[in-house]
Amino acid sequence: MAYVLTHATVLDGTEQMGPQPNMTVVVDDGGRIDRVGPAASTVGPLGAREIDLGGAYLMPGLINAHVHLCGSGKPMSAGGAGDLIDKVVGNPLGMWALRRMIRGHAQAQLASGVTTVRSVGDPGFADVDVRDAIDAGKCAGPRLLTSGVGVTVPGGHGAGLFAHIAKTPEEAREIVRACFARKCDLVKLFITGGVFDAEVEGEPGVLRMSPEVARAAVDEAHKLGMPAAAHIESAEGVRVGLEAGVDTIEHGAELDDELIALFKKNGVGRASSLTCTVSPALPFVELAPEKTKSTEVQKVNGRIVYEGIVRAAQQALAAGIPVGLGTDSSCPYITHYDLWREVVYFERLVGASRQMALHTATLGNARILGLGEETGSVEEGKAADLIVTKANPLENLEALRDVSMVMVRGKLDEHPRVKRIPELDAELDEFLPKAC
Repeated sequence: MAYVLTHATVLDGTEQMGPQPNMTVVVDDGGRIDRVGPAASTVGPLGAREIDLGGAYLMPGLINAHVHLCGSGKPMSAGGAGDLIDKVVGNPLGMWALRRMIRGHAQAQLASGVTTVRSVGDPGFADVDVRDAIDAGKCAGPRLLTSGVGVTVPGGHGAGLFAHIAKTPEEAREIVRACFARKCDLVKLFITGGVFDAEVEGEPGVLRMSPEVARAAVDEAHKLGMPAAAHIESAEGVRVGLEAGVDTIEHGAELDDELIALFKKNGVGRASSLTCTVSPALPFVELAPEKTKSTEVQKVNGRIVYEGIVRAAQQALAAGIPVGLGTDSSCPYITHYDLWREVVYFERLVGASRQMALHTATLGNARILGLGEETGSVEEGKAADLIVTKANPLENLEALRDVSMVMVRGKLDEHPRVKRIPELDAELDEFLPKAC
């Protein structure tokens, strides 16, 4: 169906966006934006359905650049999660249930206003199966970019959860080739440890993957036309990842001049970007360990990771390095409907302007993911990935918490419903930074 969305206040997603009142956006029956112009002079095709937005704010759908779809956000220890995944993968009934869960979580992202999701590690290639079902029109859902299973090393982050273990560079290449065979969109590496698998206070991002294994995995990915993303939470890990040629550094750590230069020209001559993920680190800082199913050591390390993520994002922005946003959904307290919180954190903790934060969550993320010509802005010729809010996010980004309409590739949900987890929301709201 074609649509005429009229009397909208458009926020187009570009770097210099400002409210454009009394606008009309025409969506053709192929799911693309056909026309954008003043309501008084912009009309749609005969038979199009007209929706009067009455001045509400129309903007690009949000893009969540770092998600795991296999968990709900309810706290669970790493050991408990690993035991559960072991029971699921390899069991046909378990895989059916996993795909069903992942589909539901992807649909929760969509209902919250996220029209594009990048999955960066899920068990059993279940995210790939869900992506294919969505693309085939078998079920509703956001645009999904999937990595399938990641590449890790013995004792590495993600081992036993959503990554396969490579003991040698050749084994890393084999995992990458397996991902390519399953038509994954990217390759995910786990180069350093994380908060949950750190054994020593002060070492949350200890280097786990050797430079040789990292280089082999990235080289094979690039040969096959796939970008590489890497979980990294220390400066040493950032160096190893960038020298290997990783395209996106996920999380990050405090940078120096050498690392900033490597972001701009990495070990294979490309530019790399940083994905900011404040959301998974902040609960470790603010909540007691028993609530996040962690330990006192993990709480201390959580603060180190949090400070490194915020500082790296600040340094990257100042240096002109592309910065994306993701929530790390499935981590403790990180649900599938809370990208709006990450956008708020980007403004109020990292220090980006509201305009920059909204741009980053839309066109900025699209460009980093290689989708800048397809989505991310309200622009003629692009996919009709759109959301509507009643309040203006440029006045308060918390307006993104309540999305009243969602359209993905021209398919409209006029009454999106998010099934929330009230007990998590209440605790997260307690330490939500206040607007200036």
